[in-house]
Amino acid sequence: MTQASVIPDFRYRAFISYSHQDKSWAGWLHKALETYAIPKRLVGQTTAAGVIPKRLAPIFRDRDELASATDLGRKVNEALAQSANLIVICSPRSAASHWVNEEVLAFKQLGRSENIFCLIADGEPNATALPGRETEECFAQALRFTVDAGGRLTDRPTEPIAADARPGKDGKTNAKLKLIAGMLDIGFDALKHRELQRRNRRMAALATLALIVMAVTTTLAIMAVIARHAAVVASHAAERRQKQAEALVDFMLGDLNDKLAQVARQDIMEAVDDHAMDYFQSLPTTDVTDEALAQRAKTLEKIGVVRLNQGHLSAAMTSFQAASKLAATLAEAKPADTKRQLVYGRILAYIGMTHWDQGQLDLAQQSFESAQTVLQRAVPTGANDLSLQFQLATVDNNIGHVLEARGRLDEALAPYRSTLALSQQLVAAKPDNTDWADQLGDAHNNLGKLALMRGDLATAVAEYTADDAIEATLAARDPRDNDKRNNMVKVHAILGRTQALTGDIETGMRDLQQAVDMSTQLTKVDPSNTDFQEDLALYSSQLARLRRLSGDLPAAQALTAQSLAIFRVLTKQDPANVGWQREFAEAHIAQAALSRAAGEADVAHTQAQAALAILDPLRAKQPDDRATLLAAMGAKLLLATVSSDAQAAQTLSNDALNTMQAIRSGSSDPRLVALRVEALLALGRKAEAQSAIQPLWSSGYRDAAFVAILQRAQIAYPVNAAFQQKLLAVTGRGDHP
Repeated sequence: MTQASVIPDFRYRAFISYSHQDKSWAGWLHKALETYAIPKRLVGQTTAAGVIPKRLAPIFRDRDELASATDLGRKVNEALAQSANLIVICSPRSAASHWVNEEVLAFKQLGRSENIFCLIADGEPNATALPGRETEECFAQALRFTVDAGGRLTDRPTEPIAADARPGKDGKTNAKLKLIAGMLDIGFDALKHRELQRRNRRMAALATLALIVMAVTTTLAIMAVIARHAAVVASHAAERRQKQAEALVDFMLGDLNDKLAQVARQDIMEAVDDHAMDYFQSLPTTDVTDEALAQRAKTLEKIGVVRLNQGHLSAAMTSFQAASKLAATLAEAKPADTKRQLVYGRILAYIGMTHWDQGQLDLAQQSFESAQTVLQRAVPTGANDLSLQFQLATVDNNIGHVLEARGRLDEALAPYRSTLALSQQLVAAKPDNTDWADQLGDAHNNLGKLALMRGDLATAVAEYTADDAIEATLAARDPRDNDKRNNMVKVHAILGRTQALTGDIETGMRDLQQAVDMSTQLTKVDPSNTDFQEDLALYSSQLARLRRLSGDLPAAQALTAQSLAIFRVLTKQDPANVGWQREFAEAHIAQAALSRAAGEADVAHTQAQAALAILDPLRAKQPDDRATLLAAMGAKLLLATVSSDAQAAQTLSNDALNTMQAIRSGSSDPRLVALRVEALLALGRKAEAQSAIQPLWSSGYRDAAFVAILQRAQIAYPVNAAFQQKLLAVTGRGDHP
């Protein structure tokens, strides 16, 4: 039998071996290989691996748990024997997997060691030889050593053939091509060259298609406008042409945008959206059917959502405002039409969200309240419309956020409670609706946040725990939904931070580490998603603080560096995003605290000043935003501790203290009270500080940094046993200070 005839005798082109914890990687690779079309110029050529086919399918992917520790299972053994190649997804999880090791060993025992290929997804190759890094090993034992004539593993090391999909290495695309090149026994450069040629042809074709569609759309639009002003006999033709034009616009914003996204042609996508906007703005808003106006409003809203998600806030606002004018006309014409009110209210809410991202709280509140008025107008005729209730709950939630950001915490409680009540009704009516369940989780989260600001830590933990349970259930329901996974990450991080405030720093670090790990995975799945990037940077900074407080400075430094690097890119991309700016400043504060802990006072001084340079303009814009206030006061007190000028240090402490004492709503926030105690101690006003400590002790507040400050001041601060019992009833576990 010749080499060229070997491949057709195998049922499967390859067998994918992986840990079930790497299921997402296996799913991606399986689909990528089976759907890959080999470049036509290579098909039919003969290599040592046989005749190159058009497709690589079928690829075997094990989806079943195996029977026992000693039996690979008949199905798996048969599949291995019938597979021309073995691909191992390598990670610390697969390296520790008994099944992966057994599958590799079984394949080697078939005498096909040279047909084993590795895809490195995570970890470090041959880390077992690196002292202290053994847990990072990504190669299973059977991959690292040869087998003897009897099929038993020896102690002779071997170097597996590997493609490296890790960030900064080959990347997923090149790693996939390397695996394919290896299986076909052709040079990677040749395959890469052919793939680039094909990709360029595809992008050129799509670009040409986009330009043709835009040209046709413009032509049809002009023809439609001209026809509309022609004789009455031509009116039907004009309407038909306009419908054709708008159908093409729908294609541009739908299928074409999706295809352009697949080949990463963001420039053409934006050009398509811009041309669509120009087209709709050129059309008259009178003498057209309601159906046409509704379609335009829907399309303009879609453009706005895309731009909002891309962080292009000004362009998003233009789209939403254009959609709002059309929706308002329709809603006012038929006030009893619930659907029209819903559309108009939703678009007004999007305008409010855009103002919110721009830091324009007054305008955001006005837009949200306008949306609320429109929606409430529909209640008498749509009292049983669950979609209307959901929109009302969403708007209540947004109004609560604005009131909270403006420091009006007592007023925020009412809309937050309304959101909770409406969401509970919705979930009771349709438990399987994930959007409504997600809204219910948000409602618990908001009430937890207000409880924290009131100094009620036990209730805060209870509300966050309720949200955590909801988000975990939703994420488990559909593991492929990255948005649901991201929501779970967010509440997990919030719960961890709050538990750390009660003194349970170990649980806080564990939860935040999980949040960092999951955010890292999400950024790998979708590197362009700025929400995922922001979360990774934020949770890295927050985990760094807890690592520093627990004494692990190297880990804290690595996490802080990662956070700063991501925020540096994000804030440069969109300087108007106030949330990113504040979180960037918080990362600078974490860096300054690390420098202070390392004895580098001058460096810490510079870093704290950098944080304040960001925070001061934000406070001028949003003086009552709690997160910005806490960050700014923390930065000033840190700066005071590293200042070589005693008078400057005293001024900073006084400034922080005066700002905190001027706060009216939420003044019992334990984080705020702790900063006040720190400022009083820095000013030598120990008696006043001690009088403020009692409420903190009663609330169960035991943040590690605060406890350390009291220890240095020789102030007793024992564990509050009564609070621990209350916390135990909420979480099922007590504190371990």
